Amino acid sequence: MIKVCHMTSAHQPGDTRIFQKECVSLAKAGYQVFLVQRGESGENSGVRIIDVGQPSGGRLTRMTSFARKVYEAALAVDADLYHLHDPELLPYGIKLKRRGKKVIFDSHELYAVQLRQKPYLPGWCTRIIAFGYARYERYVLRRLDGAIFPCTVNGEDPFAGRCPHTALVDNSVKLEDFYERYDPEAVRNQDQICLTGSLTEARGITSAIRAAASAKCTLALAGPISPADYEAQLRKMPEFSSVDYRGVLAKDQVAALLQTSRVGLSPLLNQGQYWKAENLATKICEYLAMGLPVVMNGSAYNRAFVERWHCGICVDSENVEEIASAIRYLLDHPEEARQMGENGRQAVREEFNWGVEEKKLLALYEEIFKE
Repeated sequence: MIKVCHMTSAHQPGDTRIFQKECVSLAKAGYQVFLVQRGESGENSGVRIIDVGQPSGGRLTRMTSFARKVYEAALAVDADLYHLHDPELLPYGIKLKRRGKKVIFDSHELYAVQLRQKPYLPGWCTRIIAFGYARYERYVLRRLDGAIFPCTVNGEDPFAGRCPHTALVDNSVKLEDFYERYDPEAVRNQDQICLTGSLTEARGITSAIRAAASAKCTLALAGPISPADYEAQLRKMPEFSSVDYRGVLAKDQVAALLQTSRVGLSPLLNQGQYWKAENLATKICEYLAMGLPVVMNGSAYNRAFVERWHCGICVDSENVEEIASAIRYLLDHPEEARQMGENGRQAVREEFNWGVEEKKLLALYEEIFKE
């Protein structure tokens, strides 16, 4: 049996993409799968989990000594293939190649672009750091066996030609997590809209709160707000009285929240990779799977998607009144909103689900092991 080992120093235990989707799918396909991560050791869904504890310091410690600890634990597995999920693990990809191992880098984001948006980096040096990272990433990728990114950027695979094998594997929903939980008879709250996932300024949370207040509805927020001072800033807004903040919810709790809401929001700002990546935000797939019409940012990809599937409204994510108008329209036209929700469920059922993406992941593994 082929032994594969996934490695992450940054992600939390049970990460949806890493564990629940990729690792579980590989185990079901017959691979012997190990996952080196934070959290308790054990076996879950055919995946053997190896705990490396928690990083003892801040971000720098995680990216240096803790990343090395992840590498050492993974090396002890003696796998045939190693699947890296964080950029700080790239140096260990080179070390593993020198030991004759196959290695895949799974780039969850366009890190060279996102580094320019990190609030913890001094503004004067972000371009230099991003440039240096981009050069190093290209150097490493030429020496690895495979690279994964969720989608095209400007119509192209961003890693094509930089690595022997590449695949576009999106973070779409598992049908059993949301689509199959949908209850057409469930009662939706009259004026409740929702926004779930990571809650940061770049994801349009400030605009969403102001728009909800203007539309005179309740905005149910669920997910971690970061950084901490941003949460404090939001709570000082007079419009925050329109917010029902649920905190960080488990997956089934998110599904229940969506089932009782009437509109899903995803007003990502045009910053970093958010409008460059040609795919749907994961939260949008979840909204659609649960029959919600969506108010989303007006990237070219989103506009083409809405034109094809007729499942929501695209807006200028910095125009509060435009967002509010779209929300109010959907709340005031329930039959049209319901049909949009049905159209969205069809889109998820046919194309935007993990069953489609899983095949791409397995095909990449097969290609690499043919050599």
